[in-house]
Amino acid sequence: MTVQLPPSAAPRSSYPVDVLPAPVRDRLLELAAAGEPVASYVYDSEIAALRARELRAALPEWASVYYAVKANAYPGIVEALAPYVEGFEVASAAELELALYAGSCADLPAGTSVQVVAAGPAKPVSLLTSLVRADVEAINAESILELHRISRIAVAEGVTARVALRVNPAGTPLARGVVSQFGVAEPDVPEVLCEARALPGIDLVGFHIHAASGNLDAEAHADYLRWCVEWSAATARAAGIELRHVDVGGGIGVPAGGELPFDVVRFGELVRRTEPPAGVKVILEPGRFLVADCGWYAAEVTDVKTSYGVTYAVLRGGIHHFQLPISRDAVHNVAVLPVERWDEECPRPVAENTRVTVVGELCTPEDTLLRDVLIDRVRAGDLIVFPCAGSYGWEFAPHSFLGHPVAERYLL
Repeated sequence: MTVQLPPSAAPRSSYPVDVLPAPVRDRLLELAAAGEPVASYVYDSEIAALRARELRAALPEWASVYYAVKANAYPGIVEALAPYVEGFEVASAAELELALYAGSCADLPAGTSVQVVAAGPAKPVSLLTSLVRADVEAINAESILELHRISRIAVAEGVTARVALRVNPAGTPLARGVVSQFGVAEPDVPEVLCEARALPGIDLVGFHIHAASGNLDAEAHADYLRWCVEWSAATARAAGIELRHVDVGGGIGVPAGGELPFDVVRFGELVRRTEPPAGVKVILEPGRFLVADCGWYAAEVTDVKTSYGVTYAVLRGGIHHFQLPISRDAVHNVAVLPVERWDEECPRPVAENTRVTVVGELCTPEDTLLRDVLIDRVRAGDLIVFPCAGSYGWEFAPHSFLGHPVAERYLL
């Protein structure tokens, strides 16, 4: 019988060290030479900016690119993206503050500013109040209760809040609908719209539909975008709403394990065949797609040992720094960056030409970042480096467990 392994356990060989760009290798070796155990993220903001420029250039004028800040909220990355996106998608007060600051620092054309849309299934009243006061482009409302709260806050502030209703569709060209806590179920949308129209202080501008994730098929994603536009137009028309805003969310994937990358040029060609109603802005909210390739997580190997036939590389780091591979059973891999310095007056543990399981420093067997990867050589004191760690890395990790130091972050 063939054993089906999860992606994180599938046998593979580690990357050669030259898969790491020279500036990244140099920076990490500088950190190692300083003598402190390394557990760090290194970011290259130019990679993120280039990805944003490529996507923006492929799209028609009626489409806008908003960066989903949750993917990587390191200020240097957000600020580097600000000139090349039309706005930001935020989900907390901290992200709102960061987006507004990055937008204020950007060298934008006169008369323009970076816009903000806001999401999240459980926005507290304090956040909703901040969003209303900041006059964000749209608050993506998740429920009847949230609509009432926004209305009450806006009336108290003497303003009108722009709102997009988040919808959980029964199905799209990409997939059948999924039961979740997000948005309003599609069958309930007409009733919710009817109630929303009667609320003071609300300007209902359109819809937010985030029903795609990790998609690498450009043609399917263009079909999905067209479906979102057509569904929104028909629903707004039936409800007597002036449609101005269609947010299709993110969901553009990042290749792993030999997959072909998302074809941005082809996607743009197909998207141009869609014709939104006049005056309607269509928003895309890529997060991981823009920043995954701009980051590397590196941690020093503190020990190499074998137990019952399994070889372990134990890191000064772990899932409290970089949880994504194990939490999502993602396909990830590593490169070993040799560090020749060894100051300890004892033999240096080493494993050669063998399969290695990479674990962290936490007191739990769940602190396993990679299983059964074939490595030519790894020694205590070397660095194990995870490429493609620019999204959902530092932000996604449980920093406080056991109280170990958090990973440092550096911008090239």
